[in-house]
Amino acid sequence: MITTAIVSFLLLLAFMGFGIAYWQLLLCRREARILNSHRVAAHSALQKSRMDLLEVRNRARLLEDSVSGGASAVERVHKAISNTTFGLIDLFSKDEEFRQTARKARATHDQSSQQIYRTVRTTNKALHILADTLIIGKAEKRLASRKRDKGQGSDDQ
Repeated sequence: MITTAIVSFLLLLAFMGFGIAYWQLLLCRREARILNSHRVAAHSALQKSRMDLLEVRNRARLLEDSVSGGASAVERVHKAISNTTFGLIDLFSKDEEFRQTARKARATHDQSSQQIYRTVRTTNKALHILADTLIIGKAEKRLASRKRDKGQGSDDQ
């Protein structure tokens, strides 16, 4: 009778031990899921920052290409108009001295318009470099400093 009571008590104690172990397992799984969700959220925030930075870079590149392409298109239209105008003057002018003056004016006009469009493209590139340095460079530094701060904070704990 005493051995039956002792065996029953030991079995009850073993089942209680298994119950506590199972409860601890459930708590650890819950904590692991919470930790994993925080890790995924942090990774998503970092990835979002990277994608935002990439989007800013792409928009800046698109803007630079648009201005450059627009300047080229305007330059081609400008050349077509000036070629037509000076060609008509050369074709229908009866005075040779006037033709010579028009040809000099055309050469001056073409040279100055080429310089203007070259300046527009150069200024566009300079503004792109400046924006890249000021805006994108600061965003990259901010992202890198956040990464370092988080990395240092996790080493301390």
